[in-house]
This record gives sequence, C-alpha cells and structure tokens, in this order.
Amino acid sequence: MKTPSERKEYASFRKNLIQEGFLMVQESVYVRIATTRESARFLENRVASFVPSAGLVQSLIVTEKQYASIRFLLGRGKSDVRDSDDRTVII
Repeated sequence: MKTPSERKEYASFRKNLIQEGFLMVQESVYVRIATTRESARFLENRVASFVPSAGLVQSLIVTEKQYASIRFLLGRGKSDVRDSDDRTVII
C-alpha cells in the first residue's frame, strides 16, 4: 500500500472483513468460524466480492481437529491468546 487510494481500499476491505465477523489473529491474518464446508465456501465468495483491485487474498480452510492442534509458541506469556478448540473453520 503505497498510495492514499490503496490505503483507502485496504481500510474498506478490513472493515468489510470485520463486518463479516472475522477476527484479526495476527497482522493481516483474519479468521472466522464456519460450521460447514458449504458455509466456508460461501464466506470465501463473500470475501472475493470485496477484495481490493490490486490485492492478493489467500484462503485456507482447516477442520476443527486441525485448528485444535495449533500450538502457540510464545516468548512471554499472553492472556489474550485464542487457543480454544470450539467448532472452528478458518478462512
């Protein structure tokens, strides 16, 4: 993002992600729970509808079991780490 118009597009994209229920877990990494593969595909299509014109957005769908196996490696302890194994599919 170098120009003001690119920054504006990114801000709009980020706002749309948040309105769709995504949470930022790391800089430029957003997650959202989807209960079925079909709902995950629906979310992918929704996100595709508002991707910035010069943007590259990658999607990865993982199962609940895969998400539950994430290990958080921290230098210092943090209290706000999302490490539950609730029904989760990440896009």
